[in-house]
Amino acid sequence: MNAFLILEDGHVFKGKSFGAKCEVICEVVFNTSMTGYLEVLTDPSYQGQGVVMTYPLIGNYGVCLEDAESEKPWHSAFIVRELSRTSSNFRREEDLEEYLIKNNIPGIQGVDTRAITKILREHGCMGGMITTDENYNLDEILPKLKGYAVTKAVETVSRTEKTHIAGEGKKVALLDLGTKTNIANSLAKRGCDVTIYPAFTSAKEILGDNPDGIMLSNGPGDPKECVSIINEIKKLYDSEVPIFAICLGHQLMALANGFDTEKMRWGHRGGNHPVKDLKSGRVYISSQNHGYVIKEESIASDVAEVSFINVNDKSIEGLNYKNKDVRTVQFHPEASPGPVDTAYLFDEFIEMMGGQKNA
Repeated sequence: MNAFLILEDGHVFKGKSFGAKCEVICEVVFNTSMTGYLEVLTDPSYQGQGVVMTYPLIGNYGVCLEDAESEKPWHSAFIVRELSRTSSNFRREEDLEEYLIKNNIPGIQGVDTRAITKILREHGCMGGMITTDENYNLDEILPKLKGYAVTKAVETVSRTEKTHIAGEGKKVALLDLGTKTNIANSLAKRGCDVTIYPAFTSAKEILGDNPDGIMLSNGPGDPKECVSIINEIKKLYDSEVPIFAICLGHQLMALANGFDTEKMRWGHRGGNHPVKDLKSGRVYISSQNHGYVIKEESIASDVAEVSFINVNDKSIEGLNYKNKDVRTVQFHPEASPGPVDTAYLFDEFIEMMGGQKNA
């Protein structure tokens, strides 16, 4: 069956439908990861987005559910150059198309993903539609695409009840803003006793459980939309409990301290983004997935200092807060998918809480 990807600037790409047979409007973004499509699909930070995979062949090793970063995929749509006709892996449980059908996610294949990516890089991420309707009407569709925005994203993806992962080490409160499973796993394998809290949990409740440290997770959407969460994060910041924040958590901590954020032209999404540690001068390859960034000029020098920058565009990738045990990074030290170069940051968080660093 033919399918069409329509972008808000009027570009139309014709391909073949796969996955669920339904029509969607979404924000179209691109990801440069060469592997790990299941981890990308199940990252809650992609809620409301249609993802273009720049690597040309997708689906060749099927779906290995053990690798999922949440209980379900969050993409609105999946856009690929070529869907593998067969999948082969000793861990494979089902084909990618079966997985998308089961989760009601439409896909389009056979489109020029390189051309789409070049458009998004030149003009920025934009609204888009996938449809199988051969008689689509651009005059009716384009205003809808231009008016599309991802809203109530954190509210949509966060859990509704607390979850506990028992451990013998430091007691960590993980605020689920759209957390990936490997954040909790990275703490648990270091012996931490982890309690995962819904995004709208009050600071009073979290602090009332007497954690040794607090982790703020990744998540989707515009950070400025999370007004009530920002207010609670400010209270956590004032508590003196050590805090480590990733991605959206990094942005919300900045907003809680009066800094500002802005939407990037096309964002950073993939497993090959270089970041520079300004203290050591060392460059690490990182996994990233974000469309917003902290504005450097808004950072109060007496409150925080920049710890990491992006090597490609010099954007802010990390902050250390002065006179506080608070550290935040824009990238994903838990990887999944991507390199584990910066996993040592979890060890440093253990040290911040007074624990022993892994050998």
